[in-house]
Amino acid sequence: MARSVSNRTKVTNTAIAGTLGFLMFFPIIWILILAFKTEEDAIRAPLEILFNSSWTTESFGVVQARSDYFKHFMNSVIISVGSTLLGLLIAVPAAWAMAFVPARHTKNVLMWMLSTKMLPPVGVLVPIYLIFRDLSLLDTRFGLTIVLMLINLPIIIWMLYTYFKEIPDEILEAARMDGASLKEEVIYVLAPMAIPGMASTVLLNIILAWNEAFWTINLTSAKAAPLTAFIASYSSPEGLFYAKLSAASIMAIAPILIMGWFSQKQLVRGLTFGAVK
Repeated sequence: MARSVSNRTKVTNTAIAGTLGFLMFFPIIWILILAFKTEEDAIRAPLEILFNSSWTTESFGVVQARSDYFKHFMNSVIISVGSTLLGLLIAVPAAWAMAFVPARHTKNVLMWMLSTKMLPPVGVLVPIYLIFRDLSLLDTRFGLTIVLMLINLPIIIWMLYTYFKEIPDEILEAARMDGASLKEEVIYVLAPMAIPGMASTVLLNIILAWNEAFWTINLTSAKAAPLTAFIASYSSPEGLFYAKLSAASIMAIAPILIMGWFSQKQLVRGLTFGAVK
């Protein structure tokens, strides 16, 4: 009897998980379908789109001919990877200091940093835009890298702080007793032990930077525009081009979806690092 109840519970949980997974992934499936339709078919009723329309790769060809996809792709890679690595250079020593040499108000500082993520970006758009204009950083990869690094820095510090706190202080004390300098302590002792957490931090922040749209659209126009701005270019005063917009979206999210798929084990492992002692 107990085994029967357990089997029914497993089946129910599997069905619920599968349903939720399908609902979460359905928008991507629908965008993929629309990407292979003509503009005339893309605005028809859903059932007609599925069963009474033809399939074509025309939209992908038009998107590639109209825009330099590879340039936008490279901008996204450079900006997302660059902002993440630059953030690590600042976050690692900051998280180390907060985890192993905490001050009286360390927790308050961490909460303050996290609270900055709750600030509406539009509230600081004008001053940042003016600063970028005066420093000639508008529509530059370097300027966008700095902005994305700053907006994701609280998350990087928080994640690294959490991972570092799970490392026993005795290990670092043993390294100091063996004569390790602070640099050697961080590079040869702390970093190897926190590799799962640091890897998940890198992956998560690359994803966040890759998907960032507000700042990329407002601070770039052509030269440094990443794939998020590439997608937005298919929304114009003339209207929405659903098939081309869907094709552009698939071309933009495909690289990050593939990366997430192949790195999901490392990402989950890092996010659960230290959850169970």
